[in-house]
Amino acid sequence: MGRTSNADQRLMDAALSLIWERSYGAITIDDICRKAEVKKGSFYYFFDSKADLAVAALDRYWSERKPLWDSQFSSTLAPMQRIRAHCDEVYRQQSATKERTGRVLGCPFCTLGSEICKQDETIRGKICEILDNKSKYWESAISDAQREGLVGPGNIAEKVQNAEAYFEGLLAQARLHNDAEMLASLGDKVCEHILARDDSSAGEARPPSVPRDVEPEEFDSTKY
Repeated sequence: MGRTSNADQRLMDAALSLIWERSYGAITIDDICRKAEVKKGSFYYFFDSKADLAVAALDRYWSERKPLWDSQFSSTLAPMQRIRAHCDEVYRQQSATKERTGRVLGCPFCTLGSEICKQDETIRGKICEILDNKSKYWESAISDAQREGLVGPGNIAEKVQNAEAYFEGLLAQARLHNDAEMLASLGDKVCEHILARDDSSAGEARPPSVPRDVEPEEFDSTKY
């Protein structure tokens, strides 16, 4: 195999696409190799198993998405604007996926995690690691909102868990109904849910839309 081969990347792309569109259990190594246009022998040159490939694909997907999350949750944006920016991007992504595949596919991490949580500890551990990293972004926004008086006092970890659960629940509903337009007001709903959980913030105005002319700073996850 030549040094310039990108077969491993094609295998990771194919695996993630097939897992997201179908399911982990429904696809085989042959399916992945066929979609990636890679010979099965080459698969085992790079990966020991389908699970090994899945972990690598998840890692790569997270690495590719992280700069976008850093931008969405930039400290140059107001706390609730960060969450709105993320929700707006999720709506765009799910709409594009529906256009391409005919299905709303939801969150790839939660979808796969709920399928294999009792089947493969390695994949489950990788998904938990990624979701923990994602939670740091929510924590940064909600912590700053609390410091600004938008969110009432209380345990930040619980507030983050509640916000993420509500967010993922709306994504799951859109997936079940196969209706991306259910996410059109995702940002409004999530922000209102976070603010409404505290009586002290009941009178707050709806967070403004995300400004398009702000140059974001890189999110520093080590602060949280």
